[in-house]
Amino acid sequence: MLNIHNLSVSFGGTYLFEEVTFRLGSGDRVGLVGKNGAGKSTMLKILSGDIAPDSGVIATEKEVKIGFLRQDIDFVKGRTVLEEAYQAFVEIKDVEGKIDRINHQLATRTDYESEGYSKLIEDLSDHTHHYEILGGYNYVGDTEKILLGLGFKREDFDKATDTFSGGWRMRIELAKLLLQYNDVLLLDEPTNHLDIESIIWLESFLRTYPGVVIIVSHDKMFLDNVTNRTIEISLGKIYDFNKPYTQYLDLRHEIREKQLATQKNQEKKIEQTEKLIEKFRAKASKASMAQSLIKKLDKVERIEVDEDDNSVMNISFPVSMTPGRVVVEAEHVTKKYGEKTILKDIDLLVERGSKIAFVGQNGQGKSTLIKAITKDIDYAGVIKLGHNVQLGYFAQNQAEYLDGEITLLETMENAATDTNRSKVRDMLGAFLFRGDDVEKKVKVLSGGERNRLALCKLLLQPINVLVMDEPTNHLDIKSKNVLKAALQKFEGTLLLVSHDRDFLQGMSNIVYEFKDQKIREYLGDINFYLEQRNMQNMREVEKRDVVKEQPKAAKQQVSYEDQKKNKTLQNRLSKIESQIQELEKQIQKDDRSLAEHPEKLTGDASFFSAYEKKKKDLDSLMAEWEIVQEDLEKA
Repeated sequence: MLNIHNLSVSFGGTYLFEEVTFRLGSGDRVGLVGKNGAGKSTMLKILSGDIAPDSGVIATEKEVKIGFLRQDIDFVKGRTVLEEAYQAFVEIKDVEGKIDRINHQLATRTDYESEGYSKLIEDLSDHTHHYEILGGYNYVGDTEKILLGLGFKREDFDKATDTFSGGWRMRIELAKLLLQYNDVLLLDEPTNHLDIESIIWLESFLRTYPGVVIIVSHDKMFLDNVTNRTIEISLGKIYDFNKPYTQYLDLRHEIREKQLATQKNQEKKIEQTEKLIEKFRAKASKASMAQSLIKKLDKVERIEVDEDDNSVMNISFPVSMTPGRVVVEAEHVTKKYGEKTILKDIDLLVERGSKIAFVGQNGQGKSTLIKAITKDIDYAGVIKLGHNVQLGYFAQNQAEYLDGEITLLETMENAATDTNRSKVRDMLGAFLFRGDDVEKKVKVLSGGERNRLALCKLLLQPINVLVMDEPTNHLDIKSKNVLKAALQKFEGTLLLVSHDRDFLQGMSNIVYEFKDQKIREYLGDINFYLEQRNMQNMREVEKRDVVKEQPKAAKQQVSYEDQKKNKTLQNRLSKIESQIQELEKQIQKDDRSLAEHPEKLTGDASFFSAYEKKKKDLDSLMAEWEIVQEDLEKA
């Protein structure tokens, strides 16, 4: 299906890979692995045609369709989730439009006996047959099935895409790719924005995918469960074996050990031959024998051992001081975004030395509770930090807070204190930023390299409680293993949000599942949680399936005009909720200003006028929200 021959790419005179050759055929599910910066994403961009290689050839079979899940996506504003997902069916939608136009003409024209009318009927028959071949009668059901599998709910389908976070938009883009039935699927970090349940669903889908799948991922368990082949890019070369990742590692280690043993035997024989040559050279009668041995030695093909890039981060999290027994205490914590309640009446007690994992579907409040604990957002209820608690916080989008226009060294020096400023070069070196690397601007770093820099920066502050929200996103497998080992050795308290099952294993002794505005405690590790959760899932799926049948039948009776009206109301409701949320933030900010500087603002007429207007606008929006909600319920 794809033939890659003598492919080379270099940047700044250094080869990412040089003259690599491999072939991809139907049924190949390839894990494309390697360290951050090795060239994995570049390889995907070359295969997709986004960029051209310096040299080499990519030959494809005729009409091969290639789908590429990129990290940067751009949606057209105003579309709903379903409308965006339907963009996967360009040809079907085109034929559907032609059928609609012909049906409209047949309904409005009265020249039934004319040649033009007969031609319309003939065209309608052709288009309808083509529509059926393309799968036009199945695409709506297929779309809903894929979206549900990726974690969307039916009530999300008619919401505007711009009301969803970047992670959920990435899911819509993934859904479009999965619906297109491409011959080749290129997936760049597909699990980064998926929760555990969606990852398990995606694994099941990809295992039966008939075409070629190439996955760049640092989720070892995902690779093991999906792939049947591994291609590693390392030091400009590729290593290609028909094995999933873990088996490939074992096999490559075994091959390297054999190479080392064979090389050692060969070097021993060469050494013996060289000694004989030296011995025979001294005697005139043996000179011809010496020459013969020299010629023989020149023909020996020296055994080379595969180079292995074993450079890894050197990381540890020292505990600054011992805090009190209770580290975090939360009582009746509630958080709303507009009218949407994310967390409701949450109680949580975290004791010193606890290792806690937060899991659950995206949007259920994991990061929200983390942000409440770290005082990044406002909330209702009480959260108290214990005596001598010093929080170290790694946010999910931590790398985005880095200034792209300054260098790595400047980033660290700006965050350093007088006591550790002299150590920043050594710290950067420990995170594999050495020599001239420290003078690079942050904007040229890959996603994994930015995360490494953010972790390095985190170590500049004193810590006894680590709060980490998806710290492994973009990190290569070796870096993840090093980070995992460092966190396991950390003697302080750990609160960890992650969807990476392999990373979570052995990391926690308590799991909190976030679901339906509440949290549920599981006194065990991630494996215990998954066992318990799977038992529940089967019952829940059966219940949901029973409930889903009736609304589906009822939905078919809704007219096109009513569907259009419903979508308009849904979009209006989303817009009002966003406006309410923004006004509430502004009013809270004004309230804080009044509390902090009453003497400055008491006589400021313009401030109070604007303040009162915001409150009136909020009341009006709340009233409008109720009306639209009522209309929507009636509809």
